[in-house]
Amino acid sequence: MAVRVRIRTFVLGFLLAALAACGGSEGAGNGAASASTLYVIKFPHVVATAAPKGQMAQRFKELAEERFPGRVSVEVYPSAQLMEDTESIEALAFGEVQMIATSLSLYDRLTQKFQLFDLPFLFPNLAAVERFQASADGRALLTTLTERGILGLQFWHNGMKQFSGPRPLIEPEDARGLKFRVMESDILQAEIEAIGGSPQKMAFGEVYQALQTGTVDAQENTWSNMYSSKFYEVQPYMTESNHGYIGYFVAVNSAFWQSLPEDLRLGLETTLAEVTQWGNARSEAINQEDRQRIVDSGRSELTVLTPQQLAAWQTAMRPVWDEFRDRIGGELVDAALAAAQ
Repeated sequence: MAVRVRIRTFVLGFLLAALAACGGSEGAGNGAASASTLYVIKFPHVVATAAPKGQMAQRFKELAEERFPGRVSVEVYPSAQLMEDTESIEALAFGEVQMIATSLSLYDRLTQKFQLFDLPFLFPNLAAVERFQASADGRALLTTLTERGILGLQFWHNGMKQFSGPRPLIEPEDARGLKFRVMESDILQAEIEAIGGSPQKMAFGEVYQALQTGTVDAQENTWSNMYSSKFYEVQPYMTESNHGYIGYFVAVNSAFWQSLPEDLRLGLETTLAEVTQWGNARSEAINQEDRQRIVDSGRSELTVLTPQQLAAWQTAMRPVWDEFRDRIGGELVDAALAAAQ
């Protein structure tokens, strides 16, 4: 189903872009619309409101409606109340929703450039991620999908990924034979295969029950997602590996965005930039607080890898780089590596 969603999005994106080019957004950006027009922005996402993305979405809603009363209404739907992430990409292309903040991992059928963010151990921390995303190469990624009808405005952080499972994951061999839930990403699939696990692509909203029932044995995620979605209740062991990054592509429907009066569009972009700075600066603190909450719960035993153990995981996953570097683009990978130093 997810693959069909992405294939359809390719076609839909071109159709939307063509409509926009032919004047499908009459009065776009020129203030032709009445100042009394109420623009509704439907903004679905899949995490809890307490997670970094949930907090940023709510803050954007509050500031946007406060600054443009009677002109914009932001309807936020957390915890997959409206749809799952993969569905929201298609819905954005259709114009059924106007804004999304979906994981960068979910776009690998639309552009292989975003696979960069899934390379294991590319970024050692969020500061390194931020340096790259703020660079010219990083900012250029925001407009990668405009021809598909999807306009990127910002990158939002969640945090660095950790492992959890039914037994301690200390050496890569400990993962052998376990069924790992992963997002819809070919790189993440290859990453789990590299350590001998069996990757199971699955929507975020299905993960808790899948872990609880044994449909999957293990997973990778951030501390904030594991705490807010209560994965620690059904995962007795967690490993602090910081082996990857979860971040979000904050995007809008291109035709809708260009249809907004210029003052409103620019004002919302300024507001979103402020929310991004506020939220990204807090994401590391939120993750560390949730890490401690998991430890304090006594439900999961935490392993912190030594440098030697961490090196073993890096070595085991290195073939993933060899497989995907050319697909992503060697120059883009090098630019990210330079920012990560």
